[in-house]
Amino acid sequence: MPVIAAIDRDDDGGQILGEAAALADAFDLPLRVVHVMDRSTFLDLERSTVESEGKSVPLDEIRAMAKEIAAEAMAENDVDGEAVGLVGEPAEELLAYADEEAASYLVVGGRKRSPVGKALFGSVTQSVLLDAECPVLTVMGEN
Repeated sequence: MPVIAAIDRDDDGGQILGEAAALADAFDLPLRVVHVMDRSTFLDLERSTVESEGKSVPLDEIRAMAKEIAAEAMAENDVDGEAVGLVGEPAEELLAYADEEAASYLVVGGRKRSPVGKALFGSVTQSVLLDAECPVLTVMGEN
């Protein structure tokens, strides 16, 4: 029953990882740091690889890239745990992984947004908060 920290390449994962590591340490639980490569990023990689090399990128390589992003965030923030790379829609993949692993807690980042911004754009954090089967800790960022 791990603590799962979800990081995004665009965010500073330091706060998220710090809170997740503290939670894992407090309850003597394993820490998993997850990065989900979303569909648009995957398609951009696929398109550029096909154009430059004439072949597609295997899904396992995309997962490995996502895992490397998680591993880099852990190294940059001096956090011990297991890096995990997933591919797909971030909220769906994160929730499915949390269910598979019987997560004790999910730690996610959030951004301050206007009411109009919330209405116009979907939010991974909002989906996770609404649909998670385990407690969710939201670490609010500056934006």
